[in-house]
Amino acid sequence: MARDQYQTVKEVADRLRVNEATVRGWIKDGELRAIEIGKGWRIADSDLDAFLCSHSTRAKDPTQHLDEVAKGDESEQDSKT
Repeated sequence: MARDQYQTVKEVADRLRVNEATVRGWIKDGELRAIEIGKGWRIADSDLDAFLCSHSTRAKDPTQHLDEVAKGDESEQDSKT
């Protein structure tokens, strides 16, 4: 098992280019897992990766675009008749 590296709230905020309060909010809301050590929070690399994956968008299905184009063509033909 690989050992995680831990980052501070400031390091995560700097890495993601957001305010430290934003990172603390994610922790408070339970969106970003962290452990409290002393007076500060530490975020494991694996927890940050999981957080980022859960907040990423999915690639658009290329067949969905073709379906939308086909529907648009059908509605144009319907309006001409």
